[in-house]
Amino acid sequence: MNGGAGTLLVCATPIGNLGDVTLRVLDALRTADAIAAEDTRVTRKLLSRYEIHTPLEAYHEHNRQARTPEIVGRIERGERIALVSDAGTPGISDPGAHLVDACLDAGLRVEVLPGPSAIVTALVASGLPTDAFYFGGFLPRKPGERARALERLAQLDATLVFYESPGRTPATLVSLAESFPGRRAALARELTKLHEEVARASVEELAAAMVGRQLKGEVVLLVGPPDAAVQLTIDEDVVRQRLTELEAAGRTRRDAIREVASETGLPRNEVYRISVATSS
Repeated sequence: MNGGAGTLLVCATPIGNLGDVTLRVLDALRTADAIAAEDTRVTRKLLSRYEIHTPLEAYHEHNRQARTPEIVGRIERGERIALVSDAGTPGISDPGAHLVDACLDAGLRVEVLPGPSAIVTALVASGLPTDAFYFGGFLPRKPGERARALERLAQLDATLVFYESPGRTPATLVSLAESFPGRRAALARELTKLHEEVARASVEELAAAMVGRQLKGEVVLLVGPPDAAVQLTIDEDVVRQRLTELEAAGRTRRDAIREVASETGLPRNEVYRISVATSS
């Protein structure tokens, strides 16, 4: 390693709420010679919020082959380059991983500044087991390839975590329901933002609930391990009370059932059964 070489600063940035950034990352962004950003428009909002004026450059999937050797050369000559992704920690299912690898191969210093991660945030919020988990990134788009990829994970004793685009989420949930019937699952969307949503239910219930929905924002899908089939303890009195509260607030019976199912993770047919018993 050249004694005069610089550093690649891998900076984790907010996944939604701009307040979720560390002081260390802000200092790195201020003092770097340049910031390599996956989407300069997104990063510029963060820089404006904290009055940071460091030069901003694009580094993304479409220009990484040309930009990677250029940035490596600049770091070799002593520059400090901050790397940021659209959101969260760079290097996870984004082109930043290629720049990290190239710098390591060149014997350059790579300093990772930890911070927000949609994977960990969604995992904790899901209520699914956290002692072991598998992150599968984005599943294949083609149904056959997706089914084969899921088949290989069927016996893995861990919570499965996947990224998905909003448009493909309903189809992916159908595939998950076919591959992992009866398992508990969760969908996390718009994490840390105003319209954050974490839906918890059986994977079949989630798939049914998302049919026809027009989702926005990046999605994290989670499926519990094989021993996490839906075996939820049902406190029927609590469910009845919540149904009563929602209907008193003006919800229809159908909407109240849907909302309680989402809140508790119970299958909707169980909530319906309890609502019928309450009425009779």
